[in-house]
Amino acid sequence: MISFSANQLLCRLALKQTHLDASTFTLVRLVSGALMLLLLMPIRGSRRIAGDWPTALVLLGYAVFFSYAYLSLSAGTGALLLFGSVQTTMIVRGLARGERLGAAQSVGAALALLGLVILVLPGVQAPPAASAVMMAAAGIFWGVYSLRGHRSSDPIAETTGNFVRAAAIAVVLSLAVLSHLRPQGLGVLYALLSGAGASGLGYSLWYGALRGLTSVQAAIVQLSVPIITALVSVPLLGERITSRLVLCSAMVLGGIAVFVLTRHPRPSEALRTE
Repeated sequence: MISFSANQLLCRLALKQTHLDASTFTLVRLVSGALMLLLLMPIRGSRRIAGDWPTALVLLGYAVFFSYAYLSLSAGTGALLLFGSVQTTMIVRGLARGERLGAAQSVGAALALLGLVILVLPGVQAPPAASAVMMAAAGIFWGVYSLRGHRSSDPIAETTGNFVRAAAIAVVLSLAVLSHLRPQGLGVLYALLSGAGASGLGYSLWYGALRGLTSVQAAIVQLSVPIITALVSVPLLGERITSRLVLCSAMVLGGIAVFVLTRHPRPSEALRTE
């Protein structure tokens, strides 16, 4: 969870406190993440990369929207929008597959959705609409990515393959905006830490931990990420926790907690997010 929170904070640090642009951050993050995962594969006993191009495109979509959204979102608000959207995506997928909600689950889902709506409503403390939409899109992409890979027999091999493919696409796309890229020493360092550390190394640790968690346990643990991010962003980034963010955090995280706590845990299912 600290790794997931670190991704939010490192991206915001790079884009707020340096002159690094969002495209360069995305490129460096994906490439360094792919390299780290390639180094980890022999250690984890994986001999070949797996994954596929559609999943890699979903990963790329997440990474692009994530970076550009953080150009004007605070770390805490971005984390809340991201993980709220991830959980909403997974809940909607469950409903589409025929799952039914009980009374408590319906209340929890409605409360979480209402919290997100209040957060993005126009007002003095509301985040910029375009950035909020992009972060919500990033959450949807990551939710889809997680759903596509949650039954993987070799998570490291598949994640490595998806990262390698996404990084290759990012390199090609970066050629089209080469003149607009602004690599900057400290910003690139933050991107490297985000890619190789919080993404590459962090994801490998998470996938290993998932084998000992039920889906309910994994979902509950993830609810801590927006809170960790919001609290750490105060001393680290000088951001402030608004009353609106506190209220919406309580609604979204409380609603999701009600939802997952009333589900019947299935040990074979695990949720995987950034």
